[in-house]
Amino acid sequence: QVPLKPGRSLMDWIRLTKSGKDLTGLKGRVIEVTEDELAKHNKKEDCWICIRGFVYNVTPYMEYHPGGEDELMKAAGTDGTDLFDQVHRWVNYESMLKECLVGRMAIKPIAAPKGEGFKNEIISIMLYSKTVLILIVFSKLLALDLPLQKIVNNVFGFYDWFQTDSLITIVIYTKQKDMNAELVTVDCQDRRLRGEIIVDNHSYLVEVGRYCNFACETFSLLVNIAEKVGKVEIILKKKDNIHWKMLGQPLESHNTFIKRTDRGLFYRKCRLVSKMEVTHDTKLFCLMLPKSTHLRVPTGQHVYLKQIIAGTEVVKPYTPVLPFLPLDFKEPSCHNGAHIYLMIKIYSCGLFTQALDHLHIGDYISVSNPEGNFKKSQVQTSEDLFLLAAGTGFTPMVKLLNFALTEVSCLRTAKLIFFNKTEDDILWRNQLEQLALKDERFEVQFILSQPTKDWVGKQGKISSSLLSEFVKRSRKDSKVLICICGPTPFTEQGVQ
Repeated sequence: QVPLKPGRSLMDWIRLTKSGKDLTGLKGRVIEVTEDELAKHNKKEDCWICIRGFVYNVTPYMEYHPGGEDELMKAAGTDGTDLFDQVHRWVNYESMLKECLVGRMAIKPIAAPKGEGFKNEIISIMLYSKTVLILIVFSKLLALDLPLQKIVNNVFGFYDWFQTDSLITIVIYTKQKDMNAELVTVDCQDRRLRGEIIVDNHSYLVEVGRYCNFACETFSLLVNIAEKVGKVEIILKKKDNIHWKMLGQPLESHNTFIKRTDRGLFYRKCRLVSKMEVTHDTKLFCLMLPKSTHLRVPTGQHVYLKQIIAGTEVVKPYTPVLPFLPLDFKEPSCHNGAHIYLMIKIYSCGLFTQALDHLHIGDYISVSNPEGNFKKSQVQTSEDLFLLAAGTGFTPMVKLLNFALTEVSCLRTAKLIFFNKTEDDILWRNQLEQLALKDERFEVQFILSQPTKDWVGKQGKISSSLLSEFVKRSRKDSKVLICICGPTPFTEQGVQ
């Protein structure tokens, strides 16, 4: 934030917007703005900005902006949606700038595929944060053989469904050649079917309810993925062998394609099937997914656990781990996806972790869809991988290490620098030491901040001098990836 001039507070801005003064410069008109027109208004004394398809004249707001004029000027004459989302996505800009609304961005036409019957057709697409609006304008609609939906499907992937006497099959054509099981999450519960597919930073959703009559309790959901063509099949068993006239009642977000960050978290109830001690204060929880759920948590991503504690909804993020650290990395490890393993430190004064610790085998807890921006592609070309972890910051390193040693062919070294207070706090110490003996590419270094007098290893806290001793390239020009996780002070110091 920057200091504002006297008389330029938020309250002053609100008074100005209610004064009846023309803040757009258009005398009450609302216009359609082209990209060329928007680009002309790129000066402090004449500044227009586009946010989610709507254009605002922010010139009168310049002196009222808490972040200063320079921040607004970064988006002058352009689409500032991404910049706005990075800085303050939670701000209600529609309300703040409603008197500055110039109009809507003009739709940029995209020519339809050439061919018989398509010569005069234009398909234009507008993407907003909460919905996908498809506007199709063409001159020979009546002359076309293809239904309207078929034309839409040429631009977007689409879904279809068919049935036999006993099965329902929903097919989603994503048109993504790198589609895989980690990008697909499906839940069938409470007579509602929800299938979400991740495409880069966006999410496509099929969601129907009310009329669904699947035998979810007795039939395991089957999801087939044709990776090369991006086809996803969701197969469910009918409860009764009757012919369906429709798949179900479309719910509010059905058939939408939006940013992942705009899609609300979805939870399902998972059953606690085991709880094992890892150290004196850390336990490995095993949660079983419902049979009617397909969910794979990608490497480097986390889930949220949700519990009602004393009448209050409490949510915390945790990164799933493997049930153990594999010692043989000749083949990619295969897990059936029926369980989620979480390594959780139980704090003596921690409200949430104490509630988790008091769960009994068979109790249920709500688990969200995976979240996170980490992508495996960041690891796939690495020759030297350095993992800096403190305490339970070790948890995201487990699957990452497994993936690197299993599937990254160019990997030369993988080194874990593991910081803890005492020897008793070291998670999976024996497994890590066995792995270091088994795989010559892997090395682990334990560093303690509160060691006993018997400790002969390294001690101290994260520092430049300490890291320079361990973080070294295997070759002069090797490609390095460094991943760090732990308490905020540890992470901030490590990044520095």
